Amino acid sequence: MIDLKALRENPDLFRNSQKVRGEDPSVVDQLLKVDDERRVAISEFESLRAEQNTLSKAVGSAKGDEKNALLENAKQLATSVKAADSKRAEAEERANKIALLIANLIDPAAPIGGEADFKVIEQIGTPRDFKKEGFEPKDHVEIGKIIKAIDTERGAKVAGARSYYLTGPGALLELALVNYAISLAVKAGFIPMIPPVLVKPAAMEGTGFLGQAAENVYHLKEDELYLVGTSEVPLAAFHMDEILDQLPIRYAGYSPCFRREAGSYGKDTRGIIRVHQFEKVEMFTFCKPEDAQDEHKKLLAWEKAFFDSLDIPYRVIDVASGDLGASAVRKFDIEAWIPTQDAYREVTSTSNCTQFQARRLNIRYKDEKGTKPVATLNGTLVAVPRTIVAILENHQQKDGSVKVPKALIPFLGMDTLVSA
Repeated sequence: MIDLKALRENPDLFRNSQKVRGEDPSVVDQLLKVDDERRVAISEFESLRAEQNTLSKAVGSAKGDEKNALLENAKQLATSVKAADSKRAEAEERANKIALLIANLIDPAAPIGGEADFKVIEQIGTPRDFKKEGFEPKDHVEIGKIIKAIDTERGAKVAGARSYYLTGPGALLELALVNYAISLAVKAGFIPMIPPVLVKPAAMEGTGFLGQAAENVYHLKEDELYLVGTSEVPLAAFHMDEILDQLPIRYAGYSPCFRREAGSYGKDTRGIIRVHQFEKVEMFTFCKPEDAQDEHKKLLAWEKAFFDSLDIPYRVIDVASGDLGASAVRKFDIEAWIPTQDAYREVTSTSNCTQFQARRLNIRYKDEKGTKPVATLNGTLVAVPRTIVAILENHQQKDGSVKVPKALIPFLGMDTLVSA
């Protein structure tokens, strides 16, 4: 949730932020109007409540006809107080609903534009020249069949489109990637977590996933629970309604993730790049607001170190304003080189959400000036299917086998993936 005080003081900042995100800037003025009504309603309620308290004291010392008159006045005043309280509650509910429509105030350093308007920050590694090596690279689906690591046909038979089985070396590769990622996170000081993946509405709304992202969320209506699309949600909500100390606090959550992929009809239908269920290790940080930008750089550095160790060419991009989620003020993506697509594809992202999620989830810390919301940040250390795609395609050999990156050998127990 945005800082209402900051919005009152500089509404143009928020109007522009909404505009460059491709969101409706008029909600800023709607909120200002409703906020005025809310403050008037609160003032009226508090005035009547104060009058009621004064009258109650007077009744206690009055006698006879005076007391009867005061009691009659008190009865009428109680009705007015109740009505004013109801009006206040309704005004606050309206203000809160509109406030939830306003995205976080964008970082001025973020590139402006849509999905294609990102800025390339750096490019790491050189893609292999397969022609020089004397063969045409196969895509991950073909390799997956050769080494019996991926079965999308049976996945579709059992669970529908965008579903898959990881079998044999594919399953072992996932476990190796997860264990390797967790080990790196623990060495970096993260607390490992296996969080719930079914969460209440407050957790999903508090992290900003019931706004623009709601169409991709699986909702279990009978139980009023949601399947999370990232462990960011339960990790953020872990400290809901708490006051934290000894910041920063860092968690690394491993979980399955579920996404409907609504609106992606016809995109990446082949293979395991865009699927409904996948496993991921997610980093999450609670820190002081003034430390958030530095923490964002650290999360990106941990992501880079992970992909450096896998010997996969990649680039880092600064995501443009129109492609940011509602909670993020700035986001960096790592995109791995996928040889058969002759393109870089997103494999991780890290977002600075400042105090936006913490305001919604009521997560605070104390300093010498009082209690205030913490900052929250998230970063994917490994999203398994796309990382498997990158490994299979970049480390494939002419005979159809796949060399295992050195960093994964201790976790996988082999240096080459071959057909069983």
